[in-house]
Amino acid sequence: MPPIDKPGAPAPRRRARPCPICSKLSVERYHPFCSKRCADVDLNRWLSGSYSVPVVELEPEDVEALLQQQESENKPS
Repeated sequence: MPPIDKPGAPAPRRRARPCPICSKLSVERYHPFCSKRCADVDLNRWLSGSYSVPVVELEPEDVEALLQQQESENKPS
């Protein structure tokens, strides 16, 4: 069991890992980035749509078929 931190005690330091933008070691202040510049580059990529979560658009018929399949799988035998 990890020790309980005392009130007012400094937080444990994170291990330096490579910056996801430039691969330099990250710094605590901008974690997980190495600098404000790299943090801003990452933010800009999110805001401009360079990063995105892939989405599969389904037709209404496909959604109904999936729901029916889930219902049949969840029915007790």
